[in-house]
Amino acid sequence: MLENCVPWPDETADAYREAGYWTDEVLGRWPADDPGRAARCALVTAERTLTYAELDRAAERRAAGLLDRGIGRDDRVIVQLPNDIDLVVCTLALLRIGALPVFALPAHRTMEIVDLVEVSGARAYVGADVVLGHDFRLMATEVRSRCSTLTEVFIAGEPGDFTALAEVDAEPRTTPPPEPGDVAMFLLSGGTTGKPKLIPRTHADYAYQLRASAEVCDVGPHSRLLAALPVGHNFPLGCPGVLGVLRAGGVAVLSPSPSPDDCFSLIESAGVTITSLVPPMVPLWLEAAEWMPEDLSSLQVLQVGGARLDPVTAGRVREGLDCRLQQVYGMAEGLLNFTRLDDPQDLVLTTQGRPLSPGDEIRIVGPDGAEVGTGEPGELLTRGPYTFRGYYRAPGFNRVRFTGDGFFRTGDVVLSRPTGHLEVVGRINDVVNRGGEKVPAQELEELLMTMPAVAGAAVVAVPDPDMGELTCACIVPRGAEHPPALHEIRSALTERGVAGFKLPDRLVVFDRLPVTAVGKIDKKTLTARAVAQLIGGGAR
Repeated sequence: MLENCVPWPDETADAYREAGYWTDEVLGRWPADDPGRAARCALVTAERTLTYAELDRAAERRAAGLLDRGIGRDDRVIVQLPNDIDLVVCTLALLRIGALPVFALPAHRTMEIVDLVEVSGARAYVGADVVLGHDFRLMATEVRSRCSTLTEVFIAGEPGDFTALAEVDAEPRTTPPPEPGDVAMFLLSGGTTGKPKLIPRTHADYAYQLRASAEVCDVGPHSRLLAALPVGHNFPLGCPGVLGVLRAGGVAVLSPSPSPDDCFSLIESAGVTITSLVPPMVPLWLEAAEWMPEDLSSLQVLQVGGARLDPVTAGRVREGLDCRLQQVYGMAEGLLNFTRLDDPQDLVLTTQGRPLSPGDEIRIVGPDGAEVGTGEPGELLTRGPYTFRGYYRAPGFNRVRFTGDGFFRTGDVVLSRPTGHLEVVGRINDVVNRGGEKVPAQELEELLMTMPAVAGAAVVAVPDPDMGELTCACIVPRGAEHPPALHEIRSALTERGVAGFKLPDRLVVFDRLPVTAVGKIDKKTLTARAVAQLIGGGAR
């Protein structure tokens, strides 16, 4: 295990191997029992396709070139590339030589990348030239000037003062593979505050995640999976994601963004069968599907995760997109929950699935640490064969986030159904403390989303000298001509029987809600904007 990473206890690791969760498989290569794979299509973008043979050759050449540049076993490499072939090729190359990709997201900028380099001790950065008007070469110049460990910068496209990624390639050569227990990559925690927390994932645990999630999602050689979300995020990378569908012998289709403009044409042309979105994108797809001309009939499964999908929107998916909905609740730290493809519709619409693996252990505990009963909300604690045991170089933080017996404190408030399905209620701190009365933000958000005039909603706390905090509803109206007024919303909620203390005190209307790099509503930014509008008289 890499220094400063927390290993599983020996007896736990032995038990996972004995149970067959962990095998000798390492990431970046394919099982050897598929002789016809080489000639089949592996990757599709709007401009190019690669067969498995071509992808293997590209990854081998990239791996050899990185080795020639001094990048090898256990070296950390920041990978910040858009959803394109270079991202997959670089990822496979790094995994094959035992170097460790640190997956940054396209939305990250200088501050975040500097933090990632400093926390990881990265030796190299791989980025694009210009994406959506942002010049990543200028950013890389600033990052390298501030980070002493960073010695190499590789740029996809026009390199400027750096090395062109295409020039790194060299003739393939045989190198010893990494060990299954080695750290394979670093994922980023999905938190929205503080410096990034790096999540070490080993070859053994992530390979198991890919196998198990592909089985639950019926992903195999017949599958064509569209990566619409940034592939540096765990959801489109490995749930089962790009790595999972490639391991299974299917086709990975890469979209530069999750917008219908980019995705719908790829669904039609590539015959996409499964894709994944975060909740804010689902209403946009549903609306676009009503008027865009593309044929989406190949799409069989829409996975939605990253945050809770409100039941009203969930109920529109089957008819609006003519496919099955699969809710996914999980975290880059490990635990994944899926609604199963044969689950009753009421469970699909109202829960976020049940644990992926028989080896997943969960506890749901109250504020006193005691386990609560079925149907009672509490914090979710978990450990298992693909749930890590500690953040990288964060011993103090780990002491807070893990119990003495190795359970990870997720910070999520859930309740369990008798079927074992989990319903996400919110975050421990996602409440408005309104003069001592606690208003659960998620509960009010879901009520707002049932209103025909509301297309998007989030609830935040805003300061008040008398009450301490007031409840502010931030909405995106459905149709901009006549957005609802605060008194109309309060009246509608009162008619629904909502308690008076839970009614929003303030209303701010937005064209769109800000989201984090992984697609969750960015409540820190949203709160700041709401307060600014309230001060400036822009609230209703």
